[in-house]
Amino acid sequence: MLLFTILSSVTLIHVSCFEFQVGDRAGWIVPPTNHTKFYNDWASEKRFKIDDIIRFNYRKDSVMEVSETEYKNCNTTRPIFFSNTGDTIFTLDRPGFFYFISGSFGHCKRGQKIIIRVIEQNQVKNATSSASRYPKILSYKFAVIVFALLCLA
Repeated sequence: MLLFTILSSVTLIHVSCFEFQVGDRAGWIVPPTNHTKFYNDWASEKRFKIDDIIRFNYRKDSVMEVSETEYKNCNTTRPIFFSNTGDTIFTLDRPGFFYFISGSFGHCKRGQKIIIRVIEQNQVKNATSSASRYPKILSYKFAVIVFALLCLA
């Protein structure tokens, strides 16, 4: 009976993170003049969670995490984070907003900036609650099958 209780309470826990290529194939570049909201349009189509990774690929440029005020003013003098390696990986380690701009002169004012919103864990659970019911049912059925096989053995 103890084994049945343990097995019947087992649910699959799926923890994952995802890596996003900022700008997809375009990478981290100055967007075309007529599309200065390119990066924020790109980000608005994504759902970022804690521990997701964003990757900035670029040439002869840089990326900076800045405050909201520095983002709005395209101010590059006080970055929270700075990288100019050409392949920058940044882990989204908390819920809330992250503000990134290019550190190259004039690029931010021409639209090379992005706001990433990371949703809180409970928002992720609520958004996936209906989708997560099916795996729980499967895990319960799996536990019952394992229990039955153990009893038959």
